[in-house]
Amino acid sequence: MQPVDIRDAADPRLDDFRNLSDSDVRPDRRGVVIAEGMNVVRRLVDSPYCVRAVAGVPGRIDALAAVLDRLDAPVYRLDKWVLSDVVGFRVTRGVLAAADRGPSLTVETVLAGARRLVVCESMNDFENLGALFRNAAAFGIEGVLLDARCADPLYRRSVRVSMGHVLRVPFATLPGPWPQALSVLRGRGIELLALTPRPQAEPLSTVPIPSAWAVLLGAEGPGLSDAALATADRRVRIPMAHGVDSLNVATAAAVAFAHLTG
Repeated sequence: MQPVDIRDAADPRLDDFRNLSDSDVRPDRRGVVIAEGMNVVRRLVDSPYCVRAVAGVPGRIDALAAVLDRLDAPVYRLDKWVLSDVVGFRVTRGVLAAADRGPSLTVETVLAGARRLVVCESMNDFENLGALFRNAAAFGIEGVLLDARCADPLYRRSVRVSMGHVLRVPFATLPGPWPQALSVLRGRGIELLALTPRPQAEPLSTVPIPSAWAVLLGAEGPGLSDAALATADRRVRIPMAHGVDSLNVATAAAVAFAHLTG
């Protein structure tokens, strides 16, 4: 690795990193994965994604030298103010990397041999989705399946909040009408556990742990649709103190994962 010093924020070599504040919603950015921060950049380098370039302040680039030496990609060293001008906001983490997305995984690839899964319905908040992937990695979840209305896990904010773990937990989007698409799980003997705060649901601690399972999660606020709940094998709730009706969806998922993998 031989870093290249850049002093001009308009340098076209930095275009992958330009004006990232709106990159989560710009179609022209959806072919590029952005990693922010030293830990996330390390995980990107160790992932199957092909790194296109790295840009950061001198201290961060030097600290990552052993990792960046393994790359066949340009490394750019910038003053912190130039880097912030390029990105469009103050970059407190000091380093970013860009990578090609590559082809999406199929549902069959994600399901192959998997016994611990999570399925998301309409989870369109980037940060909740990123936190979910971080929790999934922490508890050894082997795959994540999404419906067509979920946010893209490889959007910049999701990658950042996941601490880069979204780059190593396999995921795919379920095709076809929802929730009929969930039948692919039942066909493989995977029991579908719908997590819901509804009082009629079974307390999590009383639910027998199946040999193969998938936790079904809905979006923050509305939760799972009636149609998705009707498709599940069991409706499961986390008992809570009086006056608290629900947890953040990623937090609730972590509680469920801890129980089911314990």
